[in-house]
Amino acid sequence: MKKLNVTPEDNDTSKDLIDECCRQARRAYIANEVANHKAVNSALETTLIPSASNAELKSLLQTGLKIFQRHQQHAEHVAAELK
Repeated sequence: MKKLNVTPEDNDTSKDLIDECCRQARRAYIANEVANHKAVNSALETTLIPSASNAELKSLLQTGLKIFQRHQQHAEHVAAELK
């Protein structure tokens, strides 16, 4: 750049490319969040809660499930808005 005496500047094309990259990154991030919450909720529902023999632990896991279900719903809502 120095040799050509050129100074890089943002322009409409570069801004559009950056914006599209950001949109794709947000979509990928939220899709990953939805998938992770589904996996955790499934593990809680099918394995962890049913196999917990301690009542206090089982209650804690059930509370955690409710929290993660709300997080999953929120992530799904955000994902739908990004489409």
